[in-house]
Amino acid sequence: MRTRTEALLGCFLDALTPLRPRAVWAHGSLAGGDYQEGRSDLDLIAVLPAPPGLKTVREVVSLHRRLRREPLAAKLHCSYLAPATLDDPGRAHLTWAHGHVLRRPVTPVTRRELHAFGRVLYGEAPAGLLPPVPEQNLRAFVVADQRDYWRPAVDRARLWRQDIWVDLGLLTFARATVTLREGRLISKREALAGLPDLGAPTEVVEDITRRRYEDPAPAGDDTWLTRRATLTRSYLGPAIDALVAGYGGARRS
Repeated sequence: MRTRTEALLGCFLDALTPLRPRAVWAHGSLAGGDYQEGRSDLDLIAVLPAPPGLKTVREVVSLHRRLRREPLAAKLHCSYLAPATLDDPGRAHLTWAHGHVLRRPVTPVTRRELHAFGRVLYGEAPAGLLPPVPEQNLRAFVVADQRDYWRPAVDRARLWRQDIWVDLGLLTFARATVTLREGRLISKREALAGLPDLGAPTEVVEDITRRRYEDPAPAGDDTWLTRRATLTRSYLGPAIDALVAGYGGARRS
Protein backbone atom coordinates (compact mmCIF):
# COMPACT_ATOMS: atom_id res chain seq x y z
CA MET A 1 0.00 0.00 0.00
CA ARG A 2 1.32 3.43 -0.91
CA THR A 3 1.81 5.96 1.83
CA ARG A 4 -0.15 9.21 1.78
CA THR A 5 3.09 10.97 0.79
CA GLU A 6 3.68 8.69 -2.20
CA ALA A 7 0.06 9.10 -3.27
CA LEU A 8 0.29 12.90 -3.12
CA LEU A 9 3.58 12.96 -5.04
CA GLY A 10 2.05 10.72 -7.71
CA CYS A 11 -0.93 13.07 -8.07
CA PHE A 12 1.37 16.07 -8.22
CA LEU A 13 3.59 14.58 -10.94
CA ASP A 14 0.53 13.59 -12.99
CA ALA A 15 -0.90 17.11 -12.68
CA LEU A 16 2.44 18.61 -13.69
CA THR A 17 2.67 16.63 -16.95
CA PRO A 18 1.00 19.30 -19.17
CA LEU A 19 3.74 21.78 -18.14
CA ARG A 20 6.39 19.40 -19.58
CA PRO A 21 8.88 19.56 -16.69
CA ARG A 22 12.52 18.80 -17.36
CA ALA A 23 12.95 17.60 -13.80
CA VAL A 24 11.27 17.43 -10.39
CA TRP A 25 13.45 17.18 -7.29
CA ALA A 26 12.87 16.86 -3.56
CA HIS A 27 15.10 18.47 -0.96
CA GLY A 28 14.77 19.02 2.78
CA SER A 29 13.62 16.19 5.05
CA LEU A 30 12.08 14.13 2.25
CA ALA A 31 15.47 13.87 0.54
CA GLY A 32 17.66 13.94 3.66
CA GLY A 33 16.24 10.88 5.36
CA ASP A 34 14.42 12.49 8.29
CA TYR A 35 10.95 12.87 6.80
CA GLN A 36 8.04 12.52 9.25
CA GLU A 37 4.75 12.03 7.43
CA GLY A 38 2.16 14.54 8.55
CA ARG A 39 4.75 16.72 10.30
CA SER A 40 7.46 17.44 7.73
CA ASP A 41 6.97 19.68 4.71
CA LEU A 42 7.32 18.32 1.20
CA ASP A 43 9.94 20.63 -0.33
CA LEU A 44 10.10 20.33 -4.10
CA ILE A 45 11.72 21.99 -7.11
CA ALA A 46 10.25 21.71 -10.61
CA VAL A 47 12.38 22.70 -13.61
CA LEU A 48 10.15 23.84 -16.47
CA PRO A 49 11.28 24.28 -20.09
CA ALA A 50 11.10 28.10 -19.89
CA PRO A 51 10.57 30.80 -17.24
CA PRO A 52 6.87 30.77 -16.34
CA GLY A 53 4.76 33.45 -17.97
CA LEU A 54 1.28 34.51 -16.92
CA LYS A 55 -0.40 31.49 -18.54
CA THR A 56 1.94 29.09 -16.73
CA VAL A 57 1.43 30.90 -13.44
CA ARG A 58 -2.31 30.41 -13.81
CA GLU A 59 -1.81 26.73 -14.60
CA VAL A 60 0.40 26.29 -11.52
CA VAL A 61 -2.18 27.95 -9.28
CA SER A 62 -4.94 25.79 -10.74
CA LEU A 63 -2.84 22.66 -10.32
CA HIS A 64 -2.21 23.28 -6.62
CA ARG A 65 -5.79 24.26 -5.93
CA ARG A 66 -6.98 20.99 -7.45
CA LEU A 67 -4.64 19.11 -5.12
CA ARG A 68 -6.01 20.76 -1.96
CA ARG A 69 -8.35 17.86 -1.24
CA GLU A 70 -5.44 15.41 -1.11
CA PRO A 71 -4.08 14.49 2.35
CA LEU A 72 -0.88 16.42 3.16
CA ALA A 73 -1.36 18.83 0.23
CA ALA A 74 -1.04 21.82 2.58
CA LYS A 75 2.54 20.72 3.29
CA LEU A 76 3.60 20.50 -0.36
CA HIS A 77 5.72 23.49 -1.40
CA CYS A 78 7.26 23.80 -4.85
CA SER A 79 9.46 26.36 -6.59
CA TYR A 80 9.36 26.55 -10.38
CA LEU A 81 12.66 27.18 -12.16
CA ALA A 82 13.86 27.06 -15.75
CA PRO A 83 17.27 26.18 -17.23
CA ALA A 84 17.83 29.82 -18.21
CA THR A 85 17.35 31.00 -14.60
CA LEU A 86 19.14 28.28 -12.64
CA ASP A 87 22.48 30.00 -12.23
CA ASP A 88 21.42 32.99 -10.09
CA PRO A 89 20.99 32.13 -6.36
CA GLY A 90 19.55 35.59 -5.70
CA ARG A 91 16.78 35.39 -8.29
CA ALA A 92 13.24 34.98 -6.95
CA HIS A 93 11.27 32.14 -8.54
CA LEU A 94 7.58 31.36 -8.78
CA THR A 95 6.73 29.30 -5.70
CA TRP A 96 3.62 27.69 -4.28
CA ALA A 97 3.82 27.57 -0.47
CA HIS A 98 1.41 27.86 2.45
CA GLY A 99 -1.58 27.84 0.15
CA HIS A 100 -0.67 30.70 -2.17
CA VAL A 101 1.73 31.92 -4.84
CA LEU A 102 4.83 33.89 -3.94
CA ARG A 103 8.30 34.49 -5.30
CA ARG A 104 11.45 33.52 -3.44
CA PRO A 105 15.02 32.46 -4.19
CA VAL A 106 16.34 28.92 -4.16
CA THR A 107 19.05 29.48 -1.58
CA PRO A 108 22.64 28.24 -1.66
CA VAL A 109 21.76 25.81 1.15
CA THR A 110 18.92 24.31 -0.90
CA ARG A 111 21.15 24.16 -3.96
CA ARG A 112 23.87 22.36 -2.00
CA GLU A 113 21.27 19.96 -0.58
CA LEU A 114 20.12 19.13 -4.09
CA HIS A 115 23.67 18.32 -5.16
CA ALA A 116 24.50 16.39 -1.99
CA PHE A 117 21.36 14.30 -1.50
CA GLY A 118 18.55 15.65 -3.68
CA ARG A 119 15.94 13.06 -4.59
CA VAL A 120 15.01 12.85 -8.26
CA LEU A 121 11.26 12.37 -8.59
CA TYR A 122 11.24 12.87 -12.34
CA GLY A 123 13.64 13.63 -15.18
CA GLU A 124 17.22 14.86 -15.00
CA ALA A 125 19.42 14.88 -11.90
CA PRO A 126 20.47 18.18 -10.26
CA ALA A 127 24.11 17.69 -11.32
CA GLY A 128 23.09 17.93 -14.96
CA LEU A 129 21.19 21.21 -14.67
CA LEU A 130 22.08 23.07 -11.48
CA PRO A 131 25.42 24.89 -11.16
CA PRO A 132 27.48 23.82 -8.10
CA VAL A 133 27.63 26.09 -5.04
CA PRO A 134 31.11 27.49 -4.26
CA GLU A 135 32.12 26.95 -0.63
CA GLN A 136 32.55 30.66 0.04
CA ASN A 137 29.06 31.39 -1.26
CA LEU A 138 27.52 28.76 0.99
CA ARG A 139 29.35 30.05 4.06
CA ALA A 140 28.49 33.67 3.30
CA PHE A 141 24.81 32.81 2.97
CA VAL A 142 24.74 30.83 6.22
CA VAL A 143 26.38 33.68 8.17
CA ALA A 144 24.04 36.27 6.64
CA ASP A 145 20.98 34.14 7.37
CA GLN A 146 21.93 33.80 11.04
CA ARG A 147 22.90 37.46 11.36
CA ASP A 148 20.19 39.19 9.33
CA TYR A 149 17.18 36.91 9.75
CA TRP A 150 17.43 34.75 12.84
CA ARG A 151 19.22 37.16 15.19
CA PRO A 152 16.65 39.99 14.76
CA ALA A 153 13.87 37.42 15.14
CA VAL A 154 15.19 36.44 18.58
CA ASP A 155 14.31 39.94 19.80
CA ARG A 156 10.64 39.49 18.79
CA ALA A 157 9.45 37.76 21.95
CA ARG A 158 5.93 36.88 20.80
CA LEU A 159 7.24 34.61 18.03
CA TRP A 160 8.93 32.20 20.40
CA ARG A 161 5.78 30.84 22.02
CA GLN A 162 5.15 29.06 18.71
CA ASP A 163 6.52 25.56 18.08
CA ILE A 164 7.72 26.40 14.58
CA TRP A 165 10.00 29.23 15.72
CA VAL A 166 11.53 27.24 18.56
CA ASP A 167 12.11 24.21 16.35
CA LEU A 168 13.48 25.95 13.28
CA GLY A 169 15.44 28.53 15.26
CA LEU A 170 17.42 25.92 17.18
CA LEU A 171 17.73 23.38 14.38
CA THR A 172 18.83 25.98 11.82
CA PHE A 173 21.43 27.27 14.27
CA ALA A 174 22.83 23.78 14.83
CA ARG A 175 22.93 23.08 11.11
CA ALA A 176 24.58 26.44 10.41
CA THR A 177 27.24 25.69 13.03
CA VAL A 178 28.17 22.38 11.42
CA THR A 179 28.19 23.89 7.92
CA LEU A 180 30.54 26.69 9.00
CA ARG A 181 32.82 24.43 11.03
CA GLU A 182 32.94 21.42 8.74
CA GLY A 183 31.59 22.53 5.36
CA ARG A 184 28.83 19.92 5.27
CA LEU A 185 25.05 19.81 5.58
CA ILE A 186 23.27 17.74 8.21
CA SER A 187 19.69 16.58 8.70
CA LYS A 188 17.31 17.91 11.32
CA ARG A 189 17.75 14.68 13.28
CA GLU A 190 21.52 15.16 13.35
CA ALA A 191 21.06 18.80 14.32
CA LEU A 192 18.78 17.83 17.18
CA ALA A 193 21.27 15.27 18.43
CA GLY A 194 24.05 17.87 18.33
CA LEU A 195 22.24 20.68 20.15
CA PRO A 196 23.16 19.54 23.71
CA ASP A 197 26.86 19.67 22.82
CA LEU A 198 26.31 23.24 21.61
CA GLY A 199 24.92 24.19 25.02
CA ALA A 200 21.24 24.36 24.08
CA PRO A 201 18.75 24.05 26.96
CA THR A 202 18.12 20.36 27.64
CA GLU A 203 14.42 20.87 28.41
CA VAL A 204 13.84 22.53 25.06
CA VAL A 205 15.77 19.91 23.09
CA GLU A 206 13.73 17.17 24.78
CA ASP A 207 10.52 19.05 23.97
CA ILE A 208 11.42 19.29 20.27
CA THR A 209 12.32 15.59 20.20
CA ARG A 210 8.99 14.55 21.74
CA ARG A 211 6.95 16.71 19.39
CA ARG A 212 8.88 15.62 16.32
CA TYR A 213 9.07 11.88 16.94
CA GLU A 214 6.43 10.82 19.47
CA ASP A 215 2.95 9.81 18.33
CA PRO A 216 0.79 11.59 19.23
CA ALA A 217 2.90 14.69 19.69
CA PRO A 218 2.42 16.21 23.17
CA ALA A 219 1.08 19.73 23.61
CA GLY A 220 2.56 22.19 26.10
CA ASP A 221 0.58 24.27 28.57
CA ASP A 222 0.82 28.04 28.82
CA THR A 223 3.36 27.99 31.64
CA TRP A 224 5.68 25.74 29.67
CA LEU A 225 5.31 27.77 26.45
CA THR A 226 6.39 30.90 28.33
CA ARG A 227 9.33 29.15 29.98
CA ARG A 228 10.37 27.50 26.73
CA ALA A 229 10.36 30.84 24.92
CA THR A 230 12.55 32.42 27.59
CA LEU A 231 15.02 29.52 27.59
CA THR A 232 15.25 29.49 23.80
CA ARG A 233 15.76 33.22 23.37
CA SER A 234 18.26 33.44 26.25
CA TYR A 235 20.36 30.75 24.58
CA LEU A 236 19.94 31.56 20.93
CA GLY A 237 20.74 35.28 20.96
CA PRO A 238 24.26 34.99 22.44
CA ALA A 239 24.89 31.75 20.53
CA ILE A 240 24.15 33.37 17.17
CA ASP A 241 26.22 36.44 18.07
CA ALA A 242 29.21 34.22 18.90
CA LEU A 243 28.82 32.12 15.76
CA VAL A 244 28.57 35.13 13.47
CA ALA A 245 31.49 36.92 15.15
CA GLY A 246 33.60 33.78 14.81
CA TYR A 247 33.07 33.65 11.07
CA GLY A 248 33.66 37.27 10.18
CA GLY A 249 30.15 38.67 10.20
CA ALA A 250 29.50 41.25 12.87
CA ARG A 251 25.87 41.84 13.76
CA ARG A 252 24.26 44.73 11.90
CA SER A 253 22.43 47.36 13.93
